[in-house]
Amino acid sequence: MRFAVVSDIHGNLAALEAVVADFTRRGVDAVVNLGDALSGPLLPLETARYLMATNWIHLAGNHERQVLTAPAPGDDPADAFARRCLGAPEKQWMASLPHCRPWIEDIYLCHGSPRRDNECLLETIEPGRPRLATAAEIDERLEPITASVVLCGHSHVPRAARGTQGALLVNPGSVGQPAWDDELPFHHAVENGSPDARYAIVERRAARWRVELIALPYDHRAMAELALRNGAADWESILCRGYVAARKPGGG
Repeated sequence: MRFAVVSDIHGNLAALEAVVADFTRRGVDAVVNLGDALSGPLLPLETARYLMATNWIHLAGNHERQVLTAPAPGDDPADAFARRCLGAPEKQWMASLPHCRPWIEDIYLCHGSPRRDNECLLETIEPGRPRLATAAEIDERLEPITASVVLCGHSHVPRAARGTQGALLVNPGSVGQPAWDDELPFHHAVENGSPDARYAIVERRAARWRVELIALPYDHRAMAELALRNGAADWESILCRGYVAARKPGGG
């Protein structure tokens, strides 16, 4: 059993195509998409149509839920852009996707954690930047899941860990958005420090699970220029450097 895991594409079709070319060359039996596939100032409609034409296993992330929610004060500009671009077929597809589910071979899939689509499984949010979650925190977020492999996304941080009971816990990182920040519950940022597209290959050999975390170069400059044309200047640093643009003094 050998499969690719992608997550947090955020409408970055160029990064997704690079990832697909790479795992096609390597050879996989299946592909799992853990959600947050479309939200962003890039190509949400084209990315949705690309994904809808595949036979992959798909989840919804918190941004799918947010795109499908009526706009409210403080609406994420990335969600608002995707909401304007997507049509009824794409929104119906998004609405049909779960945020977590069991899969084959004692594998469990979730976007964030099994209990919430916007909760990191392997990190804990603190002011400034997230820290590695403790074993006790991970156990609490996993309960009552007892799968041998748990796949998660949401944080955009590529990581492989082991649960206290030996489960392999994998976050493939983000295909299309290598940095981000948020004001809630307080300002924090995640920065991977490179523009590379990230994904993972998980396989079972001799009854043991193993994972490879992969970073790929692609034409990130073209996507950054598209973000600029679409009015998202803050995405230039995110896509070209893997860092959030410096905040102005006193700015939010």
